[in-house]
Amino acid sequence: MPKLPVISGQEAARVLERAGFDRLNRKQRGKGSHLLLVRHDPTKLITIPDHRELAPGTLRAIIRQADLSVDRFVELLRG
Repeated sequence: MPKLPVISGQEAARVLERAGFDRLNRKQRGKGSHLLLVRHDPTKLITIPDHRELAPGTLRAIIRQADLSVDRFVELLRG
C-alpha cells in the first residue's frame, strides 16, 4: 500500500471528480470553508475541508467515505 500523500482539500476534490463525483457550486451549498461533492449512483455526499494541507486521518476518512482504496486514490491523483 502506498504512503498517504500530503495534499490540499482542492487536490482531494479534483481526485474525487476523476472518480465520478460532481462538485456542488457555491449557490447550491451556501457559504463556508468546505467543499461538497456528490455522486448519484449510488448516492454519496462527501464534505472536504478547504485547507492547504489535509491531516492524514481526515484524508483517510475522505478516501474511505468515497469507497476508494488508498492505492486507487493515489493512482487517480497521479493522473
